[in-house]
Amino acid sequence: MKTVTYILPILVLFLTQACVKDTLEVEEAAETDNNPTDPSEISLTDLVIPAGFDFSTQQNITVNIVDPQEGAVYDVYAFNEELEEGETFNFVNDEGNPDSGVEFQSDVLNNFIFRSMVVSGRITQMITLPSYYEKIYVRRKYQSKYSAEVVEIINGEAVYNFASLAGKWGKSRETAKAGVDDYLFCVNGSAELFQIDPLTGIYTAISDMPMGSYTCAIDQTNLLLYSIGRNSPYPLMKYDIVNDTWETVGDLPRGGPRLDYNSYDGLLYFSTRDKLYSIDPLNANVISTWDIEGLDSVNGGDLAFSEDGTLYLCTFSGLYVLEIDEEGVYQSDRISADNLPFSPTSMTFDSNNELWLANNGSSSDLIVMDTETGGWEYRYGVSANNGTDLGRTINDLTTFRVFTEDQEEVDTDGDGISDADDSFPDDADKAFETFTPSKYGWGTIAFEDLWPSLGDYDFNDIALNYKVVAIQNSSNEVVQVDFNINVKANGASLVNGFGIELENLVPSQVLEVTGTVYTQNYIVNNPNGTEADQENAVVIFYDNSFSMLNNPITVSIKFTTPITTEALGTAPFNPFIIINETRERELHLPYAHTTSLGNPTLAIDGINKDPVGNYVTETGLPWGINIVHDFKVPREKIPVNQAYNFFSIWATSGGISNQDWYKDSSGYRNESKLQFQ
Repeated sequence: MKTVTYILPILVLFLTQACVKDTLEVEEAAETDNNPTDPSEISLTDLVIPAGFDFSTQQNITVNIVDPQEGAVYDVYAFNEELEEGETFNFVNDEGNPDSGVEFQSDVLNNFIFRSMVVSGRITQMITLPSYYEKIYVRRKYQSKYSAEVVEIINGEAVYNFASLAGKWGKSRETAKAGVDDYLFCVNGSAELFQIDPLTGIYTAISDMPMGSYTCAIDQTNLLLYSIGRNSPYPLMKYDIVNDTWETVGDLPRGGPRLDYNSYDGLLYFSTRDKLYSIDPLNANVISTWDIEGLDSVNGGDLAFSEDGTLYLCTFSGLYVLEIDEEGVYQSDRISADNLPFSPTSMTFDSNNELWLANNGSSSDLIVMDTETGGWEYRYGVSANNGTDLGRTINDLTTFRVFTEDQEEVDTDGDGISDADDSFPDDADKAFETFTPSKYGWGTIAFEDLWPSLGDYDFNDIALNYKVVAIQNSSNEVVQVDFNINVKANGASLVNGFGIELENLVPSQVLEVTGTVYTQNYIVNNPNGTEADQENAVVIFYDNSFSMLNNPITVSIKFTTPITTEALGTAPFNPFIIINETRERELHLPYAHTTSLGNPTLAIDGINKDPVGNYVTETGLPWGINIVHDFKVPREKIPVNQAYNFFSIWATSGGISNQDWYKDSSGYRNESKLQFQ
């Protein structure tokens, strides 16, 4: 906790403390090596910062999507090709023995940025991403049909042209039944539900699962996917394909590798080793149990019903057809003559009654097999030798059929967006959301409040988490912005406020502001909630940081008429703090502009490290920083470069090196020097 009292114009105590800090910094610098080779070994105040570097950890991206199909809906995610190592888990393997493994998961679906619908052949959206991202993941949905593409960010723009990619989708669907398109829905133990297009081998992420699984099956009539959790108590999970929601039906007595849905009786059929069970999908009750005889191996595999209701089952020994005898025992007749050179984990029939299998492995292959002869071929994957590599395990797959006839979709509010795609199905003025940093992530703004004198650079005088949600209508125009904030550190002794400036908007464009918190009576607002006497729209969220510590709020800004995302600008816009109830004393991020009521060049006695008034010291250090991540602030009086090992290298490179210096990666942070809120 700092012990400074700063009330203009009485500056004596503040300047005394500032001088002490500056003197200590000079002494500290004198003790350091005159020619260190590693920037991390240099005192923070001695770093050589490139001129003009604003310490930004984010990039502003324009996403341009061109698509001739009106009504196509797009989800856009930040994309990182690296797989994250997750928790170690225990399970029973396909041989029935206890085993353990480590999850490796893609984090794509947790990095959801926005959803929009094609209007007049295009979507244009402004987004903010961490600087180290080089790609986005674009997922298209039209009448329950998914497709996806990874798009590179080039010179601040990501362009996706669906029309120009028409030839990329490979084979035509003329070989499929008229009026139906097939997609292979897949699951794995890493809790991924994803789709493979059987005509192209193209992968599309669909959803994160409540629990990893080795089984899946689809009820095509009701558009439901069922999956059994991989761990005890082995929950039967149900996914609503239309509404993109999960729920648990009930717990099963066991898990296992084989599952399919029988459309003839509306039951799930589940198998492990030499047993077969029927399960009521409404309540997870096991209805019947049968023995299976004649399997050469009882390990692994899957089961699937063909179009005429014939039951097929595969194990690691090959493909079998099952028939029940008079004694109620399923007899297996082996179709494949030889043991397979791969270990099948999953199986499904498509609309042409063609049988698809996937094998065990960190990057599974997709295989097509003939049910008459047992002949087979690799269709996609590394073993196919055709340049396709799925890069993930398929523990089970099933076929989802999309019928091309016009589908009747529910649109409760009549805004032209189906309820399944509408984030606000009961409000015709709202449809979509854009998140900064992402739907499931938080950013952090942190300040040193002794400006224009040096602080201790622990960046915990004020540190607040934020998540900004821009709410848009069916025309992709913004009607409201919700700013969710939580002050997680308040290491200052000064009474500080916080606000933002929407630099492209004037106060009259704001209809209403709600959610602000005032206790000190020095903020004067217009009737609509914007601050009075401001040229641009300024909203002061609170005026006393002490009252806001660990007290999350949502400040909502509604607009008089919808505005474009370009006009709104990118979050968190122009954030600033008001130091010690002195309204003109605004502290902004590096090189940002003051508002009409701020004064960046206040006259003070003593050491002024910011004579230019651009919110950086004479050596280029900032007093404020915005990190597009949940930033763990250093402990009191621990400079940020001592808590984060690559901060100095990043800063002296002008933001080129170690762009993800703030992440919780191996060797990045000194945990003992951080606060954990």
